Amino acid sequence: MKFMKIGTKPDTFYTEEATRTVISDIPSDLTIRINNVCFLLHKIPLVPKCGLLQRLCSDADDSDIVTIDLHDVPGGEDAFELCAKFCYGITINLGAHNFVPAFCAAKFLRMTESIEKGNFVLKLEAFFNSCILEGWKDSIVALQTTIKLPEWSENLGIIRRCIDSIVEKILTPTSKVSWSYTYTRPGYIKKQHQSVPKDWWTEDVSDLDIDLFRCIITAVRSTYIPPPQLIGEALHVYACRWLPDTTKSRPLHSSGSQTEESREKCRRILEAIVSMIPSDRGSVSIGFLLKLLSIANYLGASPVTKTELIRKAGLQFEEATLNDMLFPSQLPTDQHFYDIDLVAAVLESYLVLWRRQSPLPTDNSHMVRSIRKIGKLIDSYLQVVARDVNMPISKLVSLAEALPDVAREDHDGLYKAINIYLKEHPDVSKADKKRMCRMLDCQKLSPEVRAHAVKNERLPLRTVVQVLFFDQESGSRSTTHKPESITRARQAPIEAEAKEECDKKVQNEVTKSSSRVTETSEREIQKRMEAKMVRGDSEKGKERKGETNSTAKMMEPKQVFQRRSSR
Repeated sequence: MKFMKIGTKPDTFYTEEATRTVISDIPSDLTIRINNVCFLLHKIPLVPKCGLLQRLCSDADDSDIVTIDLHDVPGGEDAFELCAKFCYGITINLGAHNFVPAFCAAKFLRMTESIEKGNFVLKLEAFFNSCILEGWKDSIVALQTTIKLPEWSENLGIIRRCIDSIVEKILTPTSKVSWSYTYTRPGYIKKQHQSVPKDWWTEDVSDLDIDLFRCIITAVRSTYIPPPQLIGEALHVYACRWLPDTTKSRPLHSSGSQTEESREKCRRILEAIVSMIPSDRGSVSIGFLLKLLSIANYLGASPVTKTELIRKAGLQFEEATLNDMLFPSQLPTDQHFYDIDLVAAVLESYLVLWRRQSPLPTDNSHMVRSIRKIGKLIDSYLQVVARDVNMPISKLVSLAEALPDVAREDHDGLYKAINIYLKEHPDVSKADKKRMCRMLDCQKLSPEVRAHAVKNERLPLRTVVQVLFFDQESGSRSTTHKPESITRARQAPIEAEAKEECDKKVQNEVTKSSSRVTETSEREIQKRMEAKMVRGDSEKGKERKGETNSTAKMMEPKQVFQRRSSR
Protein backbone atom coordinates (compact mmCIF):
# COMPACT_ATOMS: atom_id res chain seq x y z
CA MET A 1 0.00 0.00 0.00
CA LYS A 2 1.27 3.44 -0.96
CA PHE A 3 0.68 6.77 0.83
CA MET A 4 1.22 10.44 0.07
CA LYS A 5 2.03 13.10 2.62
CA ILE A 6 1.03 16.68 1.87
CA GLY A 7 1.77 19.76 4.02
CA THR A 8 4.39 20.53 6.62
CA LYS A 9 2.59 22.27 9.51
CA PRO A 10 1.53 20.36 12.65
CA ASP A 11 -2.10 19.48 13.13
CA THR A 12 -3.78 22.31 15.05
CA PHE A 13 -7.36 21.16 14.52
CA TYR A 14 -9.23 20.12 17.63
CA THR A 15 -12.78 18.99 18.34
CA GLU A 16 -14.99 20.06 21.22
CA GLU A 17 -18.35 18.32 21.22
CA ALA A 18 -19.83 19.04 17.76
CA THR A 19 -17.45 21.90 16.95
CA ARG A 20 -14.18 21.65 15.10
CA THR A 21 -11.81 24.58 14.98
CA VAL A 22 -8.17 25.39 14.39
CA ILE A 23 -5.90 26.94 17.02
CA SER A 24 -5.07 30.47 15.90
CA ASP A 25 -4.58 33.99 17.28
CA ILE A 26 -6.90 35.28 14.58
CA PRO A 27 -10.63 35.06 15.35
CA SER A 28 -12.74 32.82 13.17
CA ASP A 29 -14.65 34.64 10.41
CA LEU A 30 -15.96 31.63 8.45
CA THR A 31 -18.40 29.09 9.81
CA ILE A 32 -19.07 25.93 7.82
CA ARG A 33 -21.92 23.68 8.93
CA ILE A 34 -21.97 20.10 7.68
CA ASN A 35 -24.64 17.81 9.08
CA ASN A 36 -24.31 18.10 12.88
CA VAL A 37 -20.74 19.43 12.87
CA CYS A 38 -19.75 23.10 12.87
CA PHE A 39 -16.31 24.23 11.61
CA LEU A 40 -14.96 27.57 12.91
CA LEU A 41 -12.39 28.56 10.30
CA HIS A 42 -10.95 31.55 8.43
CA LYS A 43 -11.69 32.93 4.99
CA ILE A 44 -7.99 33.09 4.41
CA PRO A 45 -6.57 30.60 3.48
CA LEU A 46 -9.75 28.62 2.50
CA VAL A 47 -11.46 30.98 0.10
CA PRO A 48 -8.49 31.52 -2.27
CA LYS A 49 -8.25 27.75 -2.90
CA CYS A 50 -11.97 26.87 -3.11
CA GLY A 51 -13.95 28.13 -6.08
CA LEU A 52 -17.25 27.24 -4.40
CA LEU A 53 -16.45 29.31 -1.30
CA GLN A 54 -15.39 32.21 -3.48
CA ARG A 55 -18.81 32.26 -5.10
CA LEU A 56 -20.68 31.87 -1.79
CA CYS A 57 -18.66 34.62 -0.10
CA SER A 58 -18.67 37.04 -3.04
CA ASP A 59 -21.34 39.31 -1.53
CA ALA A 60 -19.77 39.51 1.92
CA ASP A 61 -17.29 42.13 3.12
CA ASP A 62 -13.89 41.06 4.34
CA SER A 63 -14.87 41.98 7.91
CA ASP A 64 -18.11 40.05 7.90
CA ILE A 65 -18.49 36.67 9.60
CA VAL A 66 -19.90 34.31 6.99
CA THR A 67 -21.89 31.15 7.77
CA ILE A 68 -22.31 28.55 5.02
CA ASP A 69 -24.21 25.27 5.02
CA LEU A 70 -22.50 22.50 3.06
CA HIS A 71 -24.60 19.49 4.07
CA ASP A 72 -24.29 17.91 0.64
CA VAL A 73 -20.50 17.84 0.46
CA PRO A 74 -19.46 14.31 -0.62
CA GLY A 75 -17.65 12.41 2.08
CA GLY A 76 -19.19 14.54 4.84
CA GLU A 77 -17.30 16.38 7.54
CA ASP A 78 -14.23 14.09 7.43
CA ALA A 79 -13.62 14.68 3.74
CA PHE A 80 -14.12 18.44 4.17
CA GLU A 81 -11.62 18.47 7.04
CA LEU A 82 -8.95 16.98 4.76
CA CYS A 83 -9.58 19.76 2.25
CA ALA A 84 -9.49 22.40 5.00
CA LYS A 85 -6.19 21.09 6.38
CA PHE A 86 -4.70 21.20 2.88
CA CYS A 87 -5.66 24.87 2.67
CA TYR A 88 -3.98 25.55 6.03
CA GLY A 89 -0.83 23.63 5.00
CA ILE A 90 -1.33 21.08 7.77
CA THR A 91 0.21 17.68 7.17
CA ILE A 92 -2.25 15.11 5.87
CA ASN A 93 -1.68 11.46 4.89
CA LEU A 94 -3.52 10.20 1.83
CA GLY A 95 -3.92 6.60 0.79
CA ALA A 96 -6.27 4.31 -1.08
CA HIS A 97 -8.60 4.20 1.94
CA ASN A 98 -9.34 7.98 1.97
CA PHE A 99 -8.52 9.08 -1.57
CA VAL A 100 -12.07 8.75 -2.95
CA PRO A 101 -13.88 10.98 -0.38
CA ALA A 102 -11.03 13.53 -0.46
CA PHE A 103 -11.07 13.69 -4.27
CA CYS A 104 -14.86 13.98 -4.46
CA ALA A 105 -14.90 16.73 -1.80
CA ALA A 106 -12.11 18.64 -3.57
CA LYS A 107 -14.05 18.45 -6.82
CA PHE A 108 -17.18 19.63 -4.99
CA LEU A 109 -15.31 22.62 -3.54
CA ARG A 110 -13.74 23.30 -6.97
CA MET A 111 -10.17 23.17 -5.72
CA THR A 112 -8.82 23.09 -9.26
CA GLU A 113 -5.92 24.62 -11.19
CA SER A 114 -8.19 27.32 -12.57
CA ILE A 115 -8.63 28.61 -9.02
CA GLU A 116 -5.02 28.33 -7.87
CA LYS A 117 -1.91 26.65 -9.20
CA GLY A 118 -0.85 23.44 -7.45
CA ASN A 119 -4.30 22.97 -5.97
CA PHE A 120 -5.63 19.91 -4.20
CA VAL A 121 -7.34 18.26 -7.18
CA LEU A 122 -4.13 18.22 -9.21
CA LYS A 123 -2.14 16.58 -6.43
CA LEU A 124 -4.86 13.99 -5.84
CA GLU A 125 -5.03 13.10 -9.53
CA ALA A 126 -1.27 12.66 -9.66
CA PHE A 127 -1.38 10.34 -6.65
CA PHE A 128 -4.26 8.39 -8.16
CA ASN A 129 -2.50 7.82 -11.48
CA SER A 130 1.01 7.14 -10.24
CA CYS A 131 0.34 5.17 -7.06
CA ILE A 132 -3.19 3.83 -6.65
CA LEU A 133 -3.78 2.63 -10.20
CA GLU A 134 -0.29 1.18 -10.39
CA GLY A 135 -0.80 -0.91 -7.26
CA TRP A 136 -2.81 -4.14 -7.04
CA LYS A 137 -4.27 -3.88 -3.56
CA ASP A 138 -4.42 -0.07 -3.73
CA SER A 139 -6.77 -0.31 -6.71
CA ILE A 140 -9.00 -2.81 -4.91
CA VAL A 141 -9.18 -0.75 -1.70
CA ALA A 142 -9.94 2.44 -3.61
CA LEU A 143 -12.62 0.68 -5.64
CA GLN A 144 -14.24 -0.69 -2.49
CA THR A 145 -14.48 2.81 -0.95
CA THR A 146 -16.52 4.01 -3.92
CA ILE A 147 -19.61 2.17 -2.57
CA LYS A 148 -20.16 5.08 -0.16
CA LEU A 149 -20.10 7.62 -2.99
CA PRO A 150 -21.32 5.66 -6.03
CA GLU A 151 -22.68 8.57 -8.10
CA TRP A 152 -19.71 10.85 -7.57
CA SER A 153 -17.27 8.00 -8.17
CA GLU A 154 -19.05 6.99 -11.35
CA ASN A 155 -19.26 10.54 -12.72
CA LEU A 156 -15.59 11.26 -11.95
CA GLY A 157 -14.49 8.00 -13.63
CA ILE A 158 -12.96 6.52 -10.50
CA ILE A 159 -14.87 3.21 -10.71
CA ARG A 160 -14.12 2.65 -14.38
CA ARG A 161 -10.42 3.40 -14.03
CA CYS A 162 -10.04 1.18 -10.97
CA ILE A 163 -11.81 -1.71 -12.69
CA ASP A 164 -9.64 -1.30 -15.79
CA SER A 165 -6.51 -1.36 -13.64
CA ILE A 166 -7.61 -4.47 -11.74
CA VAL A 167 -8.65 -6.37 -14.87
CA GLU A 168 -5.39 -5.46 -16.61
CA LYS A 169 -3.44 -7.03 -13.74
CA ILE A 170 -5.68 -10.12 -13.66
CA LEU A 171 -4.96 -10.69 -17.35
CA THR A 172 -1.20 -10.31 -16.84
CA PRO A 173 0.66 -13.59 -17.47
CA THR A 174 1.46 -15.27 -14.18
CA SER A 175 5.18 -15.20 -15.01
CA LYS A 176 5.07 -11.38 -14.89
CA VAL A 177 3.09 -11.01 -11.63
CA SER A 178 5.50 -9.20 -9.30
CA TRP A 179 3.17 -7.45 -6.86
CA SER A 180 2.00 -8.70 -3.50
CA TYR A 181 -1.25 -10.68 -3.36
CA THR A 182 -3.21 -12.73 -0.84
CA TYR A 183 -3.30 -16.50 -1.31
CA THR A 184 -4.15 -18.62 1.72
CA ARG A 185 -5.28 -21.95 0.25
CA PRO A 186 -4.82 -24.88 2.63
CA GLY A 187 -1.47 -26.56 2.06
CA TYR A 188 -0.09 -23.80 -0.17
CA ILE A 189 3.22 -22.21 0.85
CA LYS A 190 4.54 -19.46 -1.40
CA LYS A 191 8.20 -20.20 -0.67
CA GLN A 192 7.77 -23.75 -1.94
CA HIS A 193 6.11 -22.69 -5.21
CA GLN A 194 8.18 -20.92 -7.85
CA SER A 195 5.27 -20.18 -10.19
CA VAL A 196 2.29 -17.97 -9.42
CA PRO A 197 -1.05 -19.88 -9.31
CA LYS A 198 -3.56 -18.98 -12.00
CA ASP A 199 -6.17 -18.00 -9.41
CA TRP A 200 -3.80 -15.73 -7.45
CA TRP A 201 -6.22 -12.79 -7.72
CA THR A 202 -9.41 -14.40 -6.41
CA GLU A 203 -8.97 -13.78 -2.67
CA ASP A 204 -8.16 -10.07 -2.94
CA VAL A 205 -11.07 -9.47 -5.31
CA SER A 206 -13.42 -11.24 -2.88
CA ASP A 207 -13.10 -8.25 -0.53
CA LEU A 208 -15.21 -6.17 -2.91
CA ASP A 209 -18.93 -5.52 -2.65
CA ILE A 210 -20.98 -7.98 -4.72
CA ASP A 211 -21.89 -5.37 -7.37
CA LEU A 212 -18.25 -4.37 -7.84
CA PHE A 213 -17.21 -8.02 -7.82
CA ARG A 214 -19.74 -8.70 -10.58
CA CYS A 215 -18.27 -5.81 -12.59
CA ILE A 216 -14.80 -7.34 -12.29
CA ILE A 217 -15.96 -10.81 -13.36
CA THR A 218 -17.98 -9.37 -16.24
CA ALA A 219 -15.03 -7.28 -17.43
CA VAL A 220 -12.67 -10.28 -17.26
CA ARG A 221 -15.06 -12.49 -19.23
CA SER A 222 -15.70 -9.79 -21.84
CA THR A 223 -12.02 -8.98 -22.35
CA TYR A 224 -10.93 -12.53 -23.10
CA ILE A 225 -12.28 -16.06 -22.68
CA PRO A 226 -10.92 -17.34 -19.37
CA PRO A 227 -11.14 -21.00 -18.37
CA PRO A 228 -14.60 -21.59 -16.86
CA GLN A 229 -12.96 -23.28 -13.87
CA LEU A 230 -11.06 -20.07 -13.10
CA ILE A 231 -14.28 -18.06 -12.92
CA GLY A 232 -15.82 -20.87 -10.89
CA GLU A 233 -12.95 -20.74 -8.41
CA ALA A 234 -13.41 -16.98 -8.00
CA LEU A 235 -17.11 -17.52 -7.26
CA HIS A 236 -16.24 -20.27 -4.78
CA VAL A 237 -13.79 -18.03 -2.91
CA TYR A 238 -16.31 -15.18 -2.80
CA ALA A 239 -19.06 -17.46 -1.50
CA CYS A 240 -16.81 -18.78 1.27
CA ARG A 241 -15.95 -15.18 2.18
CA TRP A 242 -19.49 -13.83 2.48
CA LEU A 243 -22.08 -16.63 2.78
CA PRO A 244 -22.90 -18.61 5.95
CA ASP A 245 -21.55 -22.15 6.38
CA THR A 246 -24.41 -24.65 6.58
CA THR A 247 -22.36 -27.84 6.34
CA LYS A 248 -21.54 -28.54 9.97
CA SER A 249 -24.57 -27.68 12.09
CA ARG A 250 -28.04 -26.25 11.78
CA PRO A 251 -27.87 -22.41 11.85
CA LEU A 252 -29.86 -20.62 14.50
CA HIS A 253 -33.00 -18.99 13.16
CA SER A 254 -33.08 -15.82 15.24
CA SER A 255 -35.31 -12.82 14.71
CA GLY A 256 -34.61 -9.11 14.60
CA SER A 257 -34.23 -6.39 12.00
CA GLN A 258 -30.44 -6.63 11.99
CA THR A 259 -30.53 -10.37 11.36
CA GLU A 260 -33.12 -9.99 8.62
CA GLU A 261 -31.02 -7.26 7.01
CA SER A 262 -28.01 -9.57 7.06
CA ARG A 263 -30.05 -12.41 5.55
CA GLU A 264 -31.30 -10.14 2.80
CA LYS A 265 -27.73 -9.13 1.97
CA CYS A 266 -26.70 -12.79 1.83
CA ARG A 267 -29.66 -13.61 -0.40
CA ARG A 268 -28.58 -10.89 -2.80
CA ILE A 269 -25.03 -12.23 -2.84
CA LEU A 270 -26.22 -15.81 -3.37
CA GLU A 271 -28.47 -14.93 -6.28
CA ALA A 272 -25.69 -12.89 -7.89
CA ILE A 273 -23.22 -15.77 -7.57
CA VAL A 274 -25.70 -18.25 -9.08
CA SER A 275 -26.30 -15.91 -12.02
CA MET A 276 -22.55 -15.69 -12.69
CA ILE A 277 -21.85 -19.45 -12.74
CA PRO A 278 -20.60 -20.31 -16.25
CA SER A 279 -22.85 -22.59 -18.26
CA ASP A 280 -19.94 -24.94 -18.97
CA ARG A 281 -20.30 -28.23 -17.13
CA GLY A 282 -17.58 -28.61 -14.53
CA SER A 283 -16.93 -24.89 -14.13
CA VAL A 284 -17.83 -25.39 -10.48
CA SER A 285 -17.87 -28.64 -8.51
CA ILE A 286 -21.01 -30.56 -7.59
CA GLY A 287 -20.04 -30.10 -3.94
CA PHE A 288 -20.12 -26.32 -4.38
CA LEU A 289 -23.52 -26.46 -6.10
CA LEU A 290 -25.02 -28.58 -3.32
CA LYS A 291 -23.55 -26.22 -0.74
CA LEU A 292 -25.14 -23.24 -2.46
CA LEU A 293 -28.45 -25.11 -2.53
CA SER A 294 -28.24 -25.77 1.20
CA ILE A 295 -27.49 -22.08 1.80
CA ALA A 296 -30.42 -21.14 -0.43
CA ASN A 297 -32.73 -23.26 1.73
CA TYR A 298 -31.40 -21.57 4.87
CA LEU A 299 -31.72 -18.03 3.50
CA GLY A 300 -35.11 -18.61 1.90
CA ALA A 301 -33.86 -17.75 -1.58
CA SER A 302 -36.25 -17.31 -4.48
CA PRO A 303 -37.70 -20.41 -6.20
CA VAL A 304 -35.93 -19.36 -9.40
CA THR A 305 -32.55 -19.51 -7.67
CA LYS A 306 -33.27 -22.89 -6.09
CA THR A 307 -34.56 -24.34 -9.35
CA GLU A 308 -31.45 -23.21 -11.21
CA LEU A 309 -29.17 -24.74 -8.57
CA ILE A 310 -31.10 -28.03 -8.64
CA ARG A 311 -30.85 -28.11 -12.43
CA LYS A 312 -27.11 -27.47 -12.44
CA ALA A 313 -26.54 -29.99 -9.63
CA GLY A 314 -28.56 -32.61 -11.51
CA LEU A 315 -26.26 -32.26 -14.51
CA GLN A 316 -23.22 -33.10 -12.37
CA PHE A 317 -24.79 -35.40 -9.78
CA GLU A 318 -22.79 -38.37 -11.07
CA GLU A 319 -19.62 -36.65 -9.79
CA ALA A 320 -20.90 -36.30 -6.22
CA THR A 321 -19.44 -38.07 -3.22
CA LEU A 322 -21.15 -39.04 0.01
CA ASN A 323 -19.60 -36.12 1.91
CA ASP A 324 -20.93 -33.70 -0.71
CA MET A 325 -24.50 -34.69 0.23
CA LEU A 326 -24.40 -34.56 4.02
CA PHE A 327 -26.11 -31.29 4.91
CA PRO A 328 -28.25 -30.60 7.98
CA SER A 329 -31.84 -29.66 7.34
CA GLN A 330 -32.39 -25.89 7.26
CA LEU A 331 -36.09 -25.94 8.09
CA PRO A 332 -36.85 -25.17 11.75
CA THR A 333 -39.92 -27.44 11.57
CA ASP A 334 -37.86 -30.52 10.70
CA GLN A 335 -37.06 -32.83 13.60
CA HIS A 336 -34.56 -34.88 11.62
CA PHE A 337 -30.99 -33.71 11.19
CA TYR A 338 -30.12 -34.47 7.57
CA ASP A 339 -31.60 -32.56 4.64
CA ILE A 340 -32.87 -35.58 2.72
CA ASP A 341 -35.25 -33.40 0.70
CA LEU A 342 -32.28 -31.63 -0.88
CA VAL A 343 -30.83 -34.92 -2.12
CA ALA A 344 -34.25 -36.09 -3.33
CA ALA A 345 -34.74 -32.90 -5.37
CA VAL A 346 -31.35 -33.20 -7.07
CA LEU A 347 -31.89 -36.93 -7.71
CA GLU A 348 -35.21 -36.18 -9.36
CA SER A 349 -33.54 -33.60 -11.62
CA TYR A 350 -30.84 -36.11 -12.54
CA LEU A 351 -33.41 -38.83 -13.32
CA VAL A 352 -35.33 -36.51 -15.65
CA LEU A 353 -32.17 -35.98 -17.70
CA TRP A 354 -31.22 -39.66 -17.49
CA ARG A 355 -34.57 -40.87 -18.79
CA ARG A 356 -34.43 -38.32 -21.57
CA GLN A 357 -31.00 -39.51 -22.71
CA SER A 358 -31.40 -43.28 -22.25
CA PRO A 359 -34.82 -44.55 -23.39
CA LEU A 360 -33.41 -48.04 -24.13
CA PRO A 361 -30.24 -48.50 -22.07
CA THR A 362 -28.04 -51.54 -22.51
CA ASP A 363 -25.97 -53.25 -19.86
CA ASN A 364 -22.73 -51.82 -21.24
CA SER A 365 -23.92 -48.31 -22.01
CA HIS A 366 -22.57 -45.24 -20.30
CA MET A 367 -26.01 -44.33 -19.01
CA VAL A 368 -26.37 -47.65 -17.18
CA ARG A 369 -22.97 -47.21 -15.58
CA SER A 370 -23.99 -43.70 -14.61
CA ILE A 371 -27.29 -44.70 -12.99
CA ARG A 372 -25.66 -47.59 -11.14
CA LYS A 373 -23.05 -45.25 -9.76
CA ILE A 374 -25.87 -43.04 -8.53
CA GLY A 375 -27.60 -46.12 -7.09
CA LYS A 376 -24.57 -47.00 -4.97
CA LEU A 377 -24.25 -43.36 -3.89
CA ILE A 378 -27.89 -43.15 -2.80
CA ASP A 379 -27.69 -46.46 -0.91
CA SER A 380 -24.59 -45.20 0.92
CA TYR A 381 -26.45 -41.99 1.75
CA LEU A 382 -29.43 -43.98 3.02
CA GLN A 383 -27.14 -45.93 5.34
CA VAL A 384 -25.96 -42.66 6.89
CA VAL A 385 -29.34 -40.94 7.28
CA ALA A 386 -30.88 -44.17 8.59
CA ARG A 387 -28.97 -43.56 11.82
CA ASP A 388 -30.92 -40.34 12.38
CA VAL A 389 -33.34 -41.27 15.16
CA ASN A 390 -35.81 -38.64 13.97
CA MET A 391 -35.73 -39.54 10.29
CA PRO A 392 -39.30 -40.32 9.08
CA ILE A 393 -39.59 -43.68 7.40
CA SER A 394 -41.64 -42.10 4.61
CA LYS A 395 -38.72 -39.91 3.50
CA LEU A 396 -36.32 -42.84 3.57
CA VAL A 397 -38.63 -45.06 1.55
CA SER A 398 -39.45 -42.29 -0.89
CA LEU A 399 -35.77 -41.66 -1.67
CA ALA A 400 -35.01 -45.38 -1.96
CA GLU A 401 -37.94 -46.01 -4.32
CA ALA A 402 -37.07 -43.03 -6.53
CA LEU A 403 -34.34 -45.06 -8.24
CA PRO A 404 -35.33 -47.25 -11.20
CA ASP A 405 -34.68 -51.02 -10.98
CA VAL A 406 -31.66 -50.83 -13.28
CA ALA A 407 -29.90 -48.52 -10.81
CA ARG A 408 -29.21 -51.37 -8.39
CA GLU A 409 -27.15 -54.26 -9.67
CA ASP A 410 -27.58 -55.80 -6.23
CA HIS A 411 -29.64 -54.93 -3.15
CA ASP A 412 -26.91 -55.41 -0.56
CA GLY A 413 -26.54 -51.66 0.08
CA LEU A 414 -30.30 -51.21 0.36
CA TYR A 415 -30.50 -54.13 2.81
CA LYS A 416 -27.80 -52.55 4.98
CA ALA A 417 -29.72 -49.25 5.05
CA ILE A 418 -32.93 -51.04 6.07
CA ASN A 419 -31.14 -53.03 8.75
CA ILE A 420 -29.52 -49.88 10.18
CA TYR A 421 -32.85 -48.08 10.26
CA LEU A 422 -34.58 -51.00 12.04
CA LYS A 423 -31.73 -51.18 14.52
CA GLU A 424 -31.83 -47.44 15.29
CA HIS A 425 -35.65 -47.39 15.40
CA PRO A 426 -36.68 -50.42 17.49
CA ASP A 427 -40.22 -49.11 17.94
CA VAL A 428 -41.09 -49.08 14.25
CA SER A 429 -44.42 -50.76 13.55
CA LYS A 430 -44.84 -54.06 11.69
CA ALA A 431 -46.62 -52.26 8.89
CA ASP A 432 -43.67 -49.91 8.41
CA LYS A 433 -41.26 -52.84 8.54
CA LYS A 434 -43.18 -54.54 5.75
CA ARG A 435 -43.27 -51.28 3.83
CA MET A 436 -39.49 -50.99 3.98
CA CYS A 437 -38.72 -54.63 3.24
CA ARG A 438 -41.10 -54.60 0.30
CA MET A 439 -38.41 -52.65 -1.56
CA LEU A 440 -35.96 -55.56 -1.29
CA ASP A 441 -35.49 -57.99 -4.15
CA CYS A 442 -34.23 -61.14 -2.46
CA GLN A 443 -32.85 -62.43 -5.76
CA LYS A 444 -30.41 -59.50 -5.81
CA LEU A 445 -28.95 -60.24 -2.38
CA SER A 446 -25.49 -61.79 -2.17
CA PRO A 447 -25.08 -65.16 -0.34
CA GLU A 448 -23.41 -63.40 2.60
CA VAL A 449 -26.25 -60.91 2.95
CA ARG A 450 -28.88 -63.66 2.61
CA ALA A 451 -27.13 -65.60 5.38
CA HIS A 452 -27.32 -62.52 7.58
CA ALA A 453 -30.96 -61.85 6.68
CA VAL A 454 -32.05 -65.38 7.63
CA LYS A 455 -30.82 -64.79 11.19
CA ASN A 456 -31.98 -61.16 11.38
CA GLU A 457 -34.72 -60.97 14.02
CA ARG A 458 -35.58 -57.40 13.00
CA LEU A 459 -37.00 -58.46 9.64
CA PRO A 460 -40.64 -59.47 9.12
CA LEU A 461 -41.32 -63.19 8.81
CA ARG A 462 -42.45 -62.79 5.22
CA THR A 463 -39.09 -61.33 4.22
CA VAL A 464 -37.17 -64.08 5.99
CA VAL A 465 -39.19 -66.77 4.21
CA GLN A 466 -38.58 -65.13 0.85
CA VAL A 467 -34.85 -65.03 1.56
CA LEU A 468 -34.91 -68.74 2.50
CA PHE A 469 -36.76 -69.60 -0.67
CA PHE A 470 -34.37 -67.81 -3.00
CA ASP A 471 -31.41 -69.10 -1.02
CA GLN A 472 -32.59 -72.63 -1.73
CA GLU A 473 -33.24 -71.71 -5.36
CA SER A 474 -29.66 -70.53 -5.79
CA GLY A 475 -28.41 -73.75 -4.20
CA SER A 476 -30.59 -75.81 -6.53
CA ARG A 477 -29.26 -74.01 -9.61
CA SER A 478 -25.68 -74.53 -8.53
CA THR A 479 -26.08 -78.38 -8.47
CA THR A 480 -27.50 -78.81 -11.94
CA HIS A 481 -25.10 -79.74 -14.78
CA LYS A 482 -27.34 -79.10 -17.76
CA PRO A 483 -26.37 -76.50 -20.32
CA GLU A 484 -27.06 -73.02 -19.06
CA SER A 485 -29.38 -71.99 -21.87
CA ILE A 486 -31.60 -75.08 -21.48
CA THR A 487 -31.64 -74.83 -17.70
CA ARG A 488 -32.65 -71.18 -17.76
CA ALA A 489 -35.36 -71.78 -20.35
CA ARG A 490 -36.91 -74.57 -18.32
CA GLN A 491 -36.43 -73.03 -14.91
CA ALA A 492 -37.85 -69.62 -15.77
CA PRO A 493 -41.55 -70.56 -15.84
CA ILE A 494 -41.08 -72.97 -12.92
CA GLU A 495 -39.35 -70.28 -10.80
CA ALA A 496 -42.07 -67.77 -11.58
CA GLU A 497 -44.75 -70.28 -10.62
CA ALA A 498 -42.91 -71.32 -7.48
CA LYS A 499 -42.36 -67.71 -6.43
CA GLU A 500 -46.00 -66.84 -6.99
CA GLU A 501 -47.16 -69.89 -5.02
CA CYS A 502 -44.66 -69.12 -2.27
CA ASP A 503 -45.88 -65.54 -1.96
CA LYS A 504 -49.47 -66.74 -1.67
CA LYS A 505 -48.59 -69.30 0.98
CA VAL A 506 -46.54 -66.79 2.95
CA GLN A 507 -49.30 -64.19 2.81
CA ASN A 508 -51.92 -66.70 3.98
CA GLU A 509 -49.68 -68.00 6.73
CA VAL A 510 -48.73 -64.58 8.01
CA THR A 511 -52.40 -63.53 7.99
CA LYS A 512 -53.49 -66.61 9.96
CA SER A 513 -50.68 -66.37 12.48
CA SER A 514 -50.73 -62.60 13.01
CA SER A 515 -53.33 -62.85 15.75
CA ARG A 516 -51.93 -65.78 17.67
CA VAL A 517 -48.24 -66.16 16.96
CA THR A 518 -45.81 -64.21 19.10
CA GLU A 519 -42.33 -63.11 18.12
CA THR A 520 -40.85 -66.22 19.75
CA SER A 521 -43.06 -68.62 17.81
CA GLU A 522 -42.15 -66.88 14.57
CA ARG A 523 -38.50 -67.53 15.27
CA GLU A 524 -39.27 -71.19 15.88
CA ILE A 525 -40.93 -71.40 12.48
CA GLN A 526 -37.83 -69.93 10.90
CA LYS A 527 -35.63 -72.49 12.65
CA ARG A 528 -37.84 -75.31 11.44
CA MET A 529 -37.63 -74.08 7.91
CA GLU A 530 -33.86 -73.79 8.17
CA ALA A 531 -33.72 -77.40 9.37
CA LYS A 532 -35.93 -78.43 6.48
CA MET A 533 -33.61 -76.68 4.07
CA VAL A 534 -30.60 -78.47 5.54
CA ARG A 535 -32.34 -81.85 5.18
CA GLY A 536 -33.27 -80.96 1.63
CA ASP A 537 -29.67 -80.11 0.78
CA SER A 538 -28.42 -83.48 2.14
CA GLU A 539 -30.80 -85.38 -0.09
CA LYS A 540 -29.81 -83.58 -3.24
CA GLY A 541 -26.94 -85.92 -4.02
CA LYS A 542 -29.15 -88.97 -3.83
CA GLU A 543 -31.76 -87.87 -6.30
CA ARG A 544 -31.61 -88.10 -10.07
CA LYS A 545 -30.32 -85.15 -12.07
CA GLY A 546 -32.68 -83.62 -14.57
CA GLU A 547 -35.59 -81.36 -15.15
CA THR A 548 -38.07 -83.38 -13.03
CA ASN A 549 -35.70 -83.40 -10.07
CA SER A 550 -35.06 -79.64 -10.37
CA THR A 551 -38.76 -78.94 -10.50
CA ALA A 552 -39.42 -81.04 -7.40
CA LYS A 553 -36.76 -79.23 -5.41
CA MET A 554 -38.07 -75.85 -6.39
CA MET A 555 -41.50 -76.84 -5.14
CA GLU A 556 -40.26 -77.99 -1.71
CA PRO A 557 -41.27 -74.75 0.04
CA LYS A 558 -44.87 -75.58 -0.93
CA GLN A 559 -44.73 -78.77 1.13
CA VAL A 560 -43.34 -76.81 4.08
CA PHE A 561 -46.24 -74.41 4.00
CA GLN A 562 -48.76 -77.23 3.48
CA ARG A 563 -47.50 -79.01 6.61
CA ARG A 564 -47.39 -75.72 8.50
CA SER A 565 -50.99 -74.97 7.41
CA SER A 566 -52.21 -78.42 8.48
CA ARG A 567 -50.72 -77.85 11.93
